[in-house]
Amino acid sequence: MDLDRVRAFLKVAELASFSRAAEQLGAPKSRVSQRVSALEAELGARLLHRTTRAVHLTPDGEQFAARARLLVDEADALGAMFKSTSDLRGRVRVDLPIAFARGVIIPRLPELLAQHPRLELVVSTTDRRVDAVREGFDCVLRVGELSDSGLVARRLGALPMVNCASPGYLRRFGAPRSPADLDRHQVVHYASNLGGAPSFEYREGARWVDRPMRGAVTVNNTDAYQVACLAGLGIIQAPRVGLEAALASGALVEVLPEHTCRPLPVSLLHTHGRSVPRHVRAVMAFLSGAMGDALGAHR
Repeated sequence: MDLDRVRAFLKVAELASFSRAAEQLGAPKSRVSQRVSALEAELGARLLHRTTRAVHLTPDGEQFAARARLLVDEADALGAMFKSTSDLRGRVRVDLPIAFARGVIIPRLPELLAQHPRLELVVSTTDRRVDAVREGFDCVLRVGELSDSGLVARRLGALPMVNCASPGYLRRFGAPRSPADLDRHQVVHYASNLGGAPSFEYREGARWVDRPMRGAVTVNNTDAYQVACLAGLGIIQAPRVGLEAALASGALVEVLPEHTCRPLPVSLLHTHGRSVPRHVRAVMAFLSGAMGDALGAHR
């Protein structure tokens, strides 16, 4: 049995798309389709239902996929037994939050590629929560509480938070001295889906309180969030990492330091279950190390 055919089938089954599978495999869509068709002919069974809109596993395909994944994982493990880490090769698709991609991960990528020059990285930067399986990512870095996604997750740490505003904003509205002063203030509202209502979170005794606030502007990524604050559009509550230069220069001013919101957890998730390919493991180890350094420096 040709393992390239099996790998092509598994990738199409995972992504429910010949186009996305071809992109991730780095092969023409026609070649991926030919490999899957050849595998079906070899087995004498139809593995996939194909329509103009979607691709789905047949009952035979579901049975074959479960056994085939074990076969491919074992073949990959055998092939890697006597290879050094310098032999790692392959494409790894990663999704990163914009601020961490810009400030932490991408500046350190030369270290990773110097150690593993045959790796190829496809880096997505967005603050929306991607569907890692459907969109074909190997691993994703997430900030915030995790939903029950079914992905394998590793908690890397948590980000200390800071409340801040621009000097121009504080000249107009004054500096709040207590949460009671927030009645005459406004916030920049951050919402990944551009929904929800603006609020200010802080600890009150043993519980966290979301205080409703006025907010003239809603944004959905961290760059816009910081720029809106610099423009004097309101108070923001954001991770201290990424704002330290602006705070040190006086472009932003910390307010209500005793009333920050809860730290944001940072997690690394992957889509490979219990059998993570070696080249993906190498990238995940790099991401964990880079983020660990960044989190450790801002605790």
